[in-house]
Amino acid sequence: MITDPISDMLTRIRNAIKVKADKVDIPASRMKIEISKILKEEGFIKSYKIIKDKKQGIIRINLKYTSEGDSVISNLQRISKPGRRVYVSKDEIPHVMGGLGVAILTTSQGVMTDKECRHKGVGGEVICYIW
Repeated sequence: MITDPISDMLTRIRNAIKVKADKVDIPASRMKIEISKILKEEGFIKSYKIIKDKKQGIIRINLKYTSEGDSVISNLQRISKPGRRVYVSKDEIPHVMGGLGVAILTTSQGVMTDKECRHKGVGGEVICYIW
């Protein structure tokens, strides 16, 4: 049994990048769909598609690579874990890699990037960093 589905998602993406896979399939959930949406909007992945099945569904993420064959995603890091939740106020929202990366937060207004949180003036739980 998986105790942390978000970590599982990030690990699947990380492993797919290491073997230079074009796509990766992940069991779907609303949170994972929102994270995939942010990855697409920020340009870290080509696209994602939700495939319905008899269970919870599958998210198929098409990974993005540079012309040299390197992944657009350098690293994914889970911050808030089931054993140690990390919450930040609107004034403590982290800058990932000096602004080159993205922090994904879950707030009372939904899942959003660090830039959106600063713009809206909300804090929340830091899910992960991506750069």
